[in-house]
Amino acid sequence: MSKKINLLRSTAHLAFAICASIAVSGAASAQEVRLQSTDGSFTARGEIVTFEGGFYTIRTSLGTMRISATNINCEGAGCPSLNTAVEGVTIVGSGSMGEALMPLLLQGFAANQDAVVDTKEQGGTMEATVIGEAGFGDELAKYILRPSSSTEGFRDLRDDSVEINMSSRRILPAEARSLRDAGAGNMIDVGQEHIVAVDSISVIVHPNNPIQSISLQNLDLIYSGNITNWAEIGGPSAPITVYGRETGSGTAAVFEEKIFSASGRSKSNFVRSVDNDQEVSRLVNADPGAIGYVGSAFVRGAKPLDIQASCGITTSPTSFLAKTEEYPLQRRLYLYNRADNLSFEGQDLIDFAISSEADSLVAKAGFVDLGVRRLAMDSAGSRMRDLIQSTNDPFELGLMREMLVDMFQWDRLSTTFRFSSGSSRLDGKAQVDLQRLVTYLQTQPEGTEVAFVGFTDSDGAFEANRALSVGRAQQVAETIQIFAGPQLGKIEFTAKGYGEMAPVACNDTLDGKRINRRVEVWVRKP
Repeated sequence: MSKKINLLRSTAHLAFAICASIAVSGAASAQEVRLQSTDGSFTARGEIVTFEGGFYTIRTSLGTMRISATNINCEGAGCPSLNTAVEGVTIVGSGSMGEALMPLLLQGFAANQDAVVDTKEQGGTMEATVIGEAGFGDELAKYILRPSSSTEGFRDLRDDSVEINMSSRRILPAEARSLRDAGAGNMIDVGQEHIVAVDSISVIVHPNNPIQSISLQNLDLIYSGNITNWAEIGGPSAPITVYGRETGSGTAAVFEEKIFSASGRSKSNFVRSVDNDQEVSRLVNADPGAIGYVGSAFVRGAKPLDIQASCGITTSPTSFLAKTEEYPLQRRLYLYNRADNLSFEGQDLIDFAISSEADSLVAKAGFVDLGVRRLAMDSAGSRMRDLIQSTNDPFELGLMREMLVDMFQWDRLSTTFRFSSGSSRLDGKAQVDLQRLVTYLQTQPEGTEVAFVGFTDSDGAFEANRALSVGRAQQVAETIQIFAGPQLGKIEFTAKGYGEMAPVACNDTLDGKRINRRVEVWVRKP
């Protein structure tokens, strides 16, 4: 992504600014100025209204524009004095993302422009300046990174001096309403809510702890204070030291919602709150009786436990299951931006963060990128075991045998499409996955067979669910072909469905049913 691309993209942002007819106050005396990008690709003339927070606001014949001062030269008597540096793009929010992911994204973003990042840290705030020409050129952009928590980040985003919030959970309805009322726009619009990675929350114990797996119910009882000794769940007779994250942490919000959703219990006062994942991992590694939870990037030598659901399905915190979002302690990592103040530099960083160019950096940070991964299903032993044990009905057994034969002939891709209850409407993440899947399939040889395979939850009659699963699979196949156009002309598509067979989560909760309503993407083995 070159500096020139950065500036040319300004046309779309300026069109938005014109349409928005930005209201301004405290106008200076009307004096004409000429604003021009440093490479000459953009020019605007008008009467200057204000210069605040690193943005020019000018009144032109086309309407009022708000333009970032970065990479812009101002000519005319009304131009303000720029003796002080532009403040830069302020990024706040999730400590997990701010400490492990965002610094790497900034480095990769700079390298993508043949630039380097010069960083300074003070009092928990990092100032990152992007300098062009491998560090010998002009200052291209400045980013102010203030990690805290997802909740604090949404509060800070109400201040229009902040552009971006990092969040390890999805925005809450009350937070979205508050930001809308503050003039920040519709926070769940695809232009403001960006999924940059997924992650498994790993439950960790000391490496010498003999426990291999733990149920969601027992996590509920441990964190609510009802189980206090490892012997109560098959471990040694030793007290359990329980660590968790602080109130406001996105990691804590996801974890507690998942484990307490069935019982309605809440965290015990005996849980020791820690303000970052690195410290949780350090404390658990130092205490044979400890248990804690961290993002997958922060396991760091501790022992991660498999998770047992109420119906007996056991899953591990693997990267493939994180990509398919079938691990029960699952979360998405987001960037949220205000609609009214996003600068070109902020938009460019977001564009880079959600692109395939950032995948290696996401992985290096210890999170799971959105790239497509392929897995041989005949190696997924637990899935086959669960399928064989799932029914005794003669008709369903016949369909199960058909599916088992299929599984040996096809590999599964990590791309998985999900639906709202009883409908064929894809959820929001599907928009992220469509382009990634098309790009992956373009690399496959001519004649590659791709199957879209539908599944449902267990609500309703078996045959009706099977018909629904086939319909959903056909819809996804058609959507992909329309989206890709002639790009995938060499690929052979088919659609099939297995209804409620092969659940990947328990059907006794709304979240479990949502996870089971899916279309998987299979590729026939060579």
